[in-house]
Amino acid sequence: MTARRPAQQGTHHRARRCAAALAAVLALCPAAACSADDRPAAAPSSARFTENGVTVDLSLGKWDGSAGTLTAVFTPERAGYHLYSLDLPPDGIDGVGRPTSLRLRGGLEQTGRPAADSAPHPLQLPGDLPAVPVYPDGPVTVTLPVHRTASGAATVLVGYAACSETQGCMLPVDGHPVELTLDGSTVGFPAAAESTAAH
Repeated sequence: MTARRPAQQGTHHRARRCAAALAAVLALCPAAACSADDRPAAAPSSARFTENGVTVDLSLGKWDGSAGTLTAVFTPERAGYHLYSLDLPPDGIDGVGRPTSLRLRGGLEQTGRPAADSAPHPLQLPGDLPAVPVYPDGPVTVTLPVHRTASGAATVLVGYAACSETQGCMLPVDGHPVELTLDGSTVGFPAAAESTAAH
């Protein structure tokens, strides 16, 4: 019998190890039953809803596993409509207007004041009513620094009202809930169905 050469023996052993490893992988994940489509889908990183004349896009960025920035873009659906200042009282001024707002519940807490990308200006109303602070017509982006207080679920409660100087006001939205999950370094929003009301 001819003895195997050392190089041939090494090649033979490596081939057997590779075959064994491949068999183990196939046993755990058969080709017919384990495809990329079978993997759990990642939760969306943003959410959108439309209600009472405004589309709201929410996202949580710069997330480091414990803190980040919540961003909400409020876009009136019709030209000539504005949103009210973050600093408007909860019931408006003499009942006029509702503040643009983001409130948190569950595993998120704000770490600073919300900020808008546009400066409000006073809008003088007819008659003897006082002026109310509103943003320029069109979209407004609001950011809010947040940090995680617990893993699991959190809720963003979104509030606003859209008005036009010439076409009147939409019904206000107070505390529209948007759910999200906090899992370590991952933040996910559920797939949100758009709602439509009072257009």
